[in-house]
Amino acid sequence: MTNPIRFRDVHRSFRGKEVLRGLDFAVKPGEIYALLGRNGAGKTTAMRILLGFLQPMGGSSSVLGVDSLALGPEDRARIGLVTEGHKLYGWMKVREVLDFEDGTRSRFNRAYAEHHLRRLELPFDRPVNKLSRGQQATVALLVAMAGEPEVLVMDDPAMGLDPVMRREFLEAMIDLLGQEGKSVLFSSHILTDVERIADRVGILHEGSLIVDATVEDLRRRVQRRFARFDGPSKPAFHDLPGVLRVQLRRGGFDLLLVDVDDADERVLRERATQLSDPAVPTLEDLFVDLTSRTAEVALVEGEGF
Repeated sequence: MTNPIRFRDVHRSFRGKEVLRGLDFAVKPGEIYALLGRNGAGKTTAMRILLGFLQPMGGSSSVLGVDSLALGPEDRARIGLVTEGHKLYGWMKVREVLDFEDGTRSRFNRAYAEHHLRRLELPFDRPVNKLSRGQQATVALLVAMAGEPEVLVMDDPAMGLDPVMRREFLEAMIDLLGQEGKSVLFSSHILTDVERIADRVGILHEGSLIVDATVEDLRRRVQRRFARFDGPSKPAFHDLPGVLRVQLRRGGFDLLLVDVDDADERVLRERATQLSDPAVPTLEDLFVDLTSRTAEVALVEGEGF
């Protein structure tokens, strides 16, 4: 089966600065894929290229088997889009938003939209600009879903929401997406949210994808340890098995490790005078470790990432 979303060695520069350096990954049928990265990492650029709004300088991308630069109106009708800022007409009442969408989109399922508006207790007769930002985000998501898209693309839809609004929006998103089984590509700055909803995670850093793995795979394969090495000289961290990152800490070092087997464990215990039990890092901790500029050792990519 064709992957609904595909990037193939995509490159893009702006004013001589390379923003994407060979971006290459796929979103599988029914998969929710979170694309993460610091500000300026290239997430929005990647999504604009995917949707055909920006031309790559190398490589290509496709949606539902169609090259992004060849997407026509019928192809775009099969794609749902939710962006930061929630592009809705603020002066329209929610009911008028449904009227507008129903009159301009051939695939719009008004009954679906009305059903979920009632279920989520969103007001029909309130202007969009009088809704909370969390409610606006939920209406934008619901309108996109009512178009019965085969894939859904969301560019940081919870950006700017306070914690209460974000939780309300996240619960609505989990509820709606959980029922649909659609292929989803979304970016987010809120990594605790990502852990709840994503099947797979990609981390962009300085234009390159340094992680591409399922959330369960990350939990199984990556661990954090504290170690102390007593001796006259600094240990050769590159020689330690499975090291992704080393961070200096008072009294020793925080180690981020991947794929540590029994033999690796013996080596670590032989070289360290103190070694903590393994702990599973949160996605936020992993993200900070892998994209930090202050770590002692540069990233060594693990197999499968």
